[in-house]
Amino acid sequence: MTEQREVHRSSRDPAQMQLRLERWLAGKLPDGAEPAIRDLRGTSATGMSSETLLFDAAWTEGGALREEPLVARIAPDTSDVPVFPSYDLERQAQVMRLVRDQTSVPVPRVWWSEPRAEAIGAPFFVMERVEGEVPPDVMPYNFGDSWLFHAPREDQQRLVDSTIAVLAELHTIDAAQDECRFLELDEPGGTVLQRHSAHVRAWYEFCSSNGDRSPLIERAFGWIDDHWPAEEGSTVVSWGDSRIGNVMYRDFRPVAVFDWEMAALGPRELDVAWLIYGHRCFEDMATFFELGGMPHLLRREDVASTYESLTGYTLRALDFFFVYTAVQWAIVFLRTGQRAIHFGDQERPSDVDEMLRNREPLEQMLDGTYWS
Repeated sequence: MTEQREVHRSSRDPAQMQLRLERWLAGKLPDGAEPAIRDLRGTSATGMSSETLLFDAAWTEGGALREEPLVARIAPDTSDVPVFPSYDLERQAQVMRLVRDQTSVPVPRVWWSEPRAEAIGAPFFVMERVEGEVPPDVMPYNFGDSWLFHAPREDQQRLVDSTIAVLAELHTIDAAQDECRFLELDEPGGTVLQRHSAHVRAWYEFCSSNGDRSPLIERAFGWIDDHWPAEEGSTVVSWGDSRIGNVMYRDFRPVAVFDWEMAALGPRELDVAWLIYGHRCFEDMATFFELGGMPHLLRREDVASTYESLTGYTLRALDFFFVYTAVQWAIVFLRTGQRAIHFGDQERPSDVDEMLRNREPLEQMLDGTYWS
């Protein structure tokens, strides 16, 4: 692992982006609306998979001035070494509408979705901006200097329990309905998990197409093949990136759930394992840097027990799904390492696996010593 640092996310010009967004918005509103965009800015609190811009929009409506705080999620420029091979922002907006319509999960309202790149240079969608606090990724919230780290234990637990309840509520959507068919992955496979695995492997091939083959990731794929669960469990709408860093909280309860680009049909365990490991990975980093961390938060047995009590579903093959999750995190680290090299933030290591911030924990998982 290497030192955590501020990361580059985009090479786009904010001033040009503001002008182009204003022109686009004028085409979405009635004649005479005369929209203006103010205070456009990026955010570095979370995420690297797409670009997020915050701004205030004002326009004339019914003879009066209307003002709305908004957020634009924009597909990254291909020259910025994107994490994923493709970005279907229309699909992400469709997921958010589905979850908002069919559950009580607090998903921001999507105002507009623009699938074409002509307007601002990339596809994007615009959603309402919700006020609250997000556990930061940079620096990670458990490193000792965040609102969550300093909160009382009972408030931290309320945040955890209410986040698990989001997963339980999300998984009540009838995944067999026609409205969910767009979440089926196109890769080959006889089951949703097999297709999901093929999708992940195609993602790795994209990230390693420049020659950065990871012996550890490829070893892990072999482990996954050898430990495939005998029963895959029920199929649900999987959030895909179920981290507390993708949730906005107010009074330690979720008020907005973000980042649906990895959503797909899959077993419940995908989201439960990701929620646990997303925190555990940060805990491993805190240990590496000799920081106290928050080892009491999102413990494996606590999360599983709470989820099972809320849903009546018995989770299975969690060891498999933890490795499966850790492999995906390793692919993210491989790609963000390539991005850091691209922007000149770090030198290319002689060993590709040095770019994997979860290298040692993943090795321990494959050896069966991690959770002990």
